[in-house]
Amino acid sequence: MKKIFITILLSLLLSLGLSGIAEAYAVRVKGYYKPSTGTYVMPYYRTSPNRSKFDNYSAKGNYNPFTGKKGYISPFRW
Repeated sequence: MKKIFITILLSLLLSLGLSGIAEAYAVRVKGYYKPSTGTYVMPYYRTSPNRSKFDNYSAKGNYNPFTGKKGYISPFRW
């Protein structure tokens, strides 16, 4: 009985811990007017802000799922 309880408890803790990994990777940016030029910037999606340079859509090895374009910037040069 004790082994079953421990197994269930560990499974629950593991599933809760892994649910934190599934965070939002894309953030929608609303359209806006640039005051300096008066032009309108269309709404777009970008990666969620963090300190990593390797998970951005424009980094080599990645691609933008919304536009289908491949990344072209080396993450080591930023």
